[in-house]
Amino acid sequence: MHALASHISHWLGSYLQTAHAKGFVVGISGGIDSAVTSTLCALTGAPTICVTMPIRQTKAEFDRAGEHMQDLQSRFANVQLQTIDLTPSFETLSAALPANAAAHRLAMANTRARLRMTTLYAVAQANQCLVAGTGNKVEDFGVGFYTKYGDGGVDLSPIADLMKTEVFALAKALGVVSSIQNAAPTDGLWEDGRSDEDQIGATYPELEWAMCFTGDVSTLTARQQEVLAIYNKYNRANAHKMQAIPVCEVPDHLKALLKQ
Repeated sequence: MHALASHISHWLGSYLQTAHAKGFVVGISGGIDSAVTSTLCALTGAPTICVTMPIRQTKAEFDRAGEHMQDLQSRFANVQLQTIDLTPSFETLSAALPANAAAHRLAMANTRARLRMTTLYAVAQANQCLVAGTGNKVEDFGVGFYTKYGDGGVDLSPIADLMKTEVFALAKALGVVSSIQNAAPTDGLWEDGRSDEDQIGATYPELEWAMCFTGDVSTLTARQQEVLAIYNKYNRANAHKMQAIPVCEVPDHLKALLKQ
C-alpha cells in the first residue's frame, strides 16, 4: 500500500473506533475526489457504503460513478453499493418552492447537493456509519468551491489536507479507474456537465499556485494576475463557508435584565 494511503486509512480507522461507529458512507459522483475517498475508506477494512445519487445526471458522470463502484467492490469485500435516484424527489421539491427559487439556477444546483447530503446522513444513521467528506484542500480552504450544508456537511474529511493535484497523484497510486483519472473535474450539479474550470475560470494547478503565492504581484504575468484575482474573489465571497458560524455574544449584564 502507498505510504500516504496507509497513513490516511489508519487515521480513518482510528477515528472510526473513537466515534464508536461501524463504517463509512461515501457519496460517489464519478469524480476523482469521491473515488479516492471511497478507496481510502475501503482500505480500512470497515464496512464502506458507496452511494450514487443521480439527479438528472449526465450519462458520462453516472457511468464513471458506476464503473468505479463496481471496480471497488471487486477489490474489497467490505464495500456495499447503493444507487438512489433522487430525480423524483428533486422535482417534487422544485415544484413546491416559490417560483423565483425554483427558477434560480445556482440555488437549485446547491439544492441538489443538500438533498444528497440529507440522503447520505439517512443511510449513515441507519447503518451506524460516518459520512466521509470528499473535499480537497484548495476547494475546502482556498476557493470554497462546495455547497454549504451540502457536500460541505460531513463527519470527517480524509483528503482535505491534499491539493487537487495531490489527489490525482494518489488516485494513480491507488489504481482508480482510468476514466475517472482522465475526466475533467466537475461538481456534478449541472445538467450540461460543465467542468470546475468552466465555472471558476482557472485550472486547479493555477488555483493551487494562487493559494500559496506570497510574492510581489508586480512581478507576475498578466495571466498570473488574472488567476490571483479569480482566487481572491472566490476566497472572499466564500469565506462564510470556511469560518465558524457567527454567534452574537451577549454580555452578562444584559442577560441579567431578563431576570428582573
